[in-house]
Amino acid sequence: MSAPLIWIFIPFGVGFLTLFFLRARFSPLIGGAASTILALVALIFPIDTALLLGSISIKISPAIQFFGRSFVLNTADGPLIAIIYGLAALWFFGTEASGSANRFVSLGLMIIALLTASIAVEPFLFAALLLDMAAMLVIPLLVPVYQKPGRGVIRFLIYQTFAMPFILFSGWMLAGVEASPGAIGATTQAGTILGLGFAFLVGVFPLYNWIPMLMEEASPYVTGFLLWTLPTFTVIFALGFLDRYTWLRTSPQLSSAIQFAGVFMVASGGLFASQQKHIGRIMGYAAITETGLLVIAMGLRSAEVVNTTFLLLIPRGLELAVWALALSIIKRKAYSLRFSEIQGLARRYPIAVGALVLAHLSMTGFPLLAGFPPRLALWQELAGQSLVISFWVFAGLLGLLVAAIRTLAVFVMAEENTAWELNESWVQMTMLGLGVIGLFILGMFPQVLQPFIVSLPALFEHLGQ
Repeated sequence: MSAPLIWIFIPFGVGFLTLFFLRARFSPLIGGAASTILALVALIFPIDTALLLGSISIKISPAIQFFGRSFVLNTADGPLIAIIYGLAALWFFGTEASGSANRFVSLGLMIIALLTASIAVEPFLFAALLLDMAAMLVIPLLVPVYQKPGRGVIRFLIYQTFAMPFILFSGWMLAGVEASPGAIGATTQAGTILGLGFAFLVGVFPLYNWIPMLMEEASPYVTGFLLWTLPTFTVIFALGFLDRYTWLRTSPQLSSAIQFAGVFMVASGGLFASQQKHIGRIMGYAAITETGLLVIAMGLRSAEVVNTTFLLLIPRGLELAVWALALSIIKRKAYSLRFSEIQGLARRYPIAVGALVLAHLSMTGFPLLAGFPPRLALWQELAGQSLVISFWVFAGLLGLLVAAIRTLAVFVMAEENTAWELNESWVQMTMLGLGVIGLFILGMFPQVLQPFIVSLPALFEHLGQ
């Protein structure tokens, strides 16, 4: 059996069957169990290595051909696949607690399968098409049946579609630049077009205006899933570009441009978050700030660029899952999620409010929470390169902290005689409790990620060397 068959075609098939042939009430259990099993298989069985179980020899081959394209997952991809499907299982198990649409698990499995295929496909430029296909599958989740799509959904679709021709055309140009690296004009043009493509794909300032719009229009849980999946795989795709082309990873101008774009995202995201009066939009701007940190990490002129980037990526999935789940629970009571409607809800939904605030504080880099160790590692790298960038990163995270304090203040503004209640179900409390425990574990014991992070640089042959 081949690795692409296990981690691409099987989950895609399970998602397809769940969508059309199985009852929706069982989909969270099926999707969560399938993702957990796939994560455990990735941890236990190394790819392209024979294992003896008694008298039985098991070997997972790394490649498969499909419609003339090769899909290859090597031994180094195992920890990354385990992380992806492990976090996906958390999202799928939380579907019932969030009250999301019944199609979430089935389409979510298909999206994760397509995004995993974007890592494995060769030639690697076809990853751009797979990313666009995954973005198309998100649309049915964002827009309920027979409902007109809002401005945020339309802008998201336009920007994702605009990104593809830029990236594909730049890939064609880069092949020529690689053959004749002395052509300075072609090099500049290829780098500019590539940057525009990824600016649309990631949502670099000011192209991220669809994110806070989506947080108002669509389900917070579905939007949170989108904000976790697409930026994660886009960052991996971008690292592949930097690793493949020597002039890209050695260009100081490109590195400065990447960090400049990241600083704009972090500073503007934190500033806008501190001014919002809608807790959904605050989460959107926090996700923008987090993506900006990833962009800054990719621009580091350091051997630790891969380690720092993945150290930021892993807690991001947990933070967004906890925040989105808590937001979905609160939205059942206060549909608009404006400050005027959530005032005093801490006494009615204490577990959801507590989890939301902790996830928010984790994204600000608050000590003892999951976001603190990766931000500390990033600051250590930035301190030796640019104190100006370090200052603006601090300013952006300070803006997020101000937003967290304002949100907490509104939540606890209740009448003096208001009684405390527990309106969350036992499923909701269990999922939120597990998520909060995970935030503290990753914050206080970041070494638990070491077995995963230590082998991830092997995914890139040259980057960070």
